[in-house]
Amino acid sequence: MRIVFFGTPDFATPPLLALIGEGHDVVAVVTQPDKPRGRSRSTLEPSPVKRIALAESIPVLQPERPRGPEFEAEMRALEPDISIVVAYGRILPAAVIDAPRLGTLNIHASLLPKYRGAAPIQAAIRDGEIETGVTIMQMVPALDAGPIILTLRTPIEPDETAGELQLRLSELGAEAIVEALVLLDVGQGTPVAQDDALATHVGKIEREDARLSWSAPCEQVARLVRAYDPKPGAWTTLDGLEVRCFGARLAAERTGAAGEVLEAGEQGLVIACGNGAVRITDVHPSGQKRLAAAQWVRGRGVRVGQRFE
Repeated sequence: MRIVFFGTPDFATPPLLALIGEGHDVVAVVTQPDKPRGRSRSTLEPSPVKRIALAESIPVLQPERPRGPEFEAEMRALEPDISIVVAYGRILPAAVIDAPRLGTLNIHASLLPKYRGAAPIQAAIRDGEIETGVTIMQMVPALDAGPIILTLRTPIEPDETAGELQLRLSELGAEAIVEALVLLDVGQGTPVAQDDALATHVGKIEREDARLSWSAPCEQVARLVRAYDPKPGAWTTLDGLEVRCFGARLAAERTGAAGEVLEAGEQGLVIACGNGAVRITDVHPSGQKRLAAAQWVRGRGVRVGQRFE
């Protein structure tokens, strides 16, 4: 098929590579404009998707907003059979969605209609789901509400972080989009409408979403830490300074006042919760880089008996 691919971050690269590897004709890649990097902000860094497109000699489009007569004319000139959207990061208008002969497909990292929106991977871990997956759906102007072509499922491992799960789901998305195109090609990709009554929504991650409440049960605290690892990092404060926490493991047998440091040593920090405790293996204190909690302890950044707030 002649495909226009919309995508920006690393999550979108396995599906793009899979489409190229299957012999589809990716006639253009649409990605967000290059971002300024470095202290001077003078260096522009291309998106991971753009780097692949350049390496494969695929034309790249980088509109500030993917809409309007000029962009729509560019889309029509490409004569695509279908567009595929993976974590592009911009809302597409109906005219762009409907431009290809077969419309536009989206790879979404949840089992729709659950977890429509911007942060489905984090939400699934935060909420203690034991299973998630990817959904291939036909795009419509409403957010993640289009009819479903295909769903692939996968378990969430007990100590899996959002970063680890994202890597697995990006590969699963690559498998799913290739399978979905085969189904469409043989006339078996029948769209099934979502049940809107079962829909849940997750917005962009706000700073307060990632704040730890040590009075919560230890299982909930550990899930929150894993949900926001590596970004933005679940955070707390010690002596008024922010500390982001990573690598949470349950220490349910330990008890103490909520937020109290029960252990600080080579195995990291054990911090009391509303019930039980969690062991934190890595931290990112304010003004420093992410480091092993044991290294922070050796540098006298924290000690037993202190309280996180």
